[in-house]
Amino acid sequence: MASLRIAYFGTPDFAVPGLQALIASHHRVVVLVSQPDRPKGRGQKLQPTPTRVIADSAGIPVLQPARLKDETFVAALRALDLDLGVVAAYGRIIPDAVLAIPRLGLINIHASLLPLWRGAAPVHRAVINGDAETGVTIMRVVSELDAGPVFAEARRAIGPDETTPEVERALAVLGARLVVDVADSLAAGAPIETPQDDSRATYAHKIERHEGAIDWTLSSRRIHDLVRGLQPWPLVSAQLGGVRCLVHRTGITDETTDATPGTIAQAANGVIAVACGDGRLLRILQLQPEGRRPMSARDFLAGRRVEIGAAIAVP
Repeated sequence: MASLRIAYFGTPDFAVPGLQALIASHHRVVVLVSQPDRPKGRGQKLQPTPTRVIADSAGIPVLQPARLKDETFVAALRALDLDLGVVAAYGRIIPDAVLAIPRLGLINIHASLLPLWRGAAPVHRAVINGDAETGVTIMRVVSELDAGPVFAEARRAIGPDETTPEVERALAVLGARLVVDVADSLAAGAPIETPQDDSRATYAHKIERHEGAIDWTLSSRRIHDLVRGLQPWPLVSAQLGGVRCLVHRTGITDETTDATPGTIAQAANGVIAVACGDGRLLRILQLQPEGRRPMSARDFLAGRRVEIGAAIAVP
């Protein structure tokens, strides 16, 4: 089987397992294309992207163009005699000029069961929606967003308490295994491409900051799914003991209440429970006071008084 010369387009942690799997395969990753390094932390020191760390350690050249249409960047890709491009959470639309460069085109590791959840935040939206199942799809990159024909998919259940980062980590590993198989089939000249059913398509809109200010008249299950899905950012906001907090973990209960939705119904013995719109209680298990680290409800109550009946919504 031929060894393909591959350009890997990827930036965040989700893209790391796929890059590592292709490096370990008999194919050759000849360049990493990552978004530019960004300043992070209190000192705003420039930090390499997660994929760049892997590429640098493997001696793979890295290109980090500000614009994919940049003529110097496009010329550099053309000079590499590429067979295939592999995309994994690169973070930008791939222009037609780049799509035309690799001999076999570009394929994408997408974190949903296409045509469901096309777009920027497929795992977030699946978790927020309360989906019981998700997966990874390897598809051909075309001009229309996430609409190309499918080469392969792998399915995975979403646990009722799993958060977006937990599901993403698992899907990244699934995608890494799958993308090498698809690269092998392309190298062998025997890929099977199945068109998507566009009538079933749903769109995963980008997560926005305002989504963390939720409506506590929703059901306890719906709020629980929002808490799980709005991680690692922006997280659900709440007001507890006079302090603005971010909610990291909640727990569904069978307990019912007549308390007003969005108010504290229990705040003792290490338990914080909030009334929801379906008349049930939702427990806050882990929270983060502003300017502090995440802590358990028990630790939070040990240092603060939380009034029964107090509103939890952030004004």
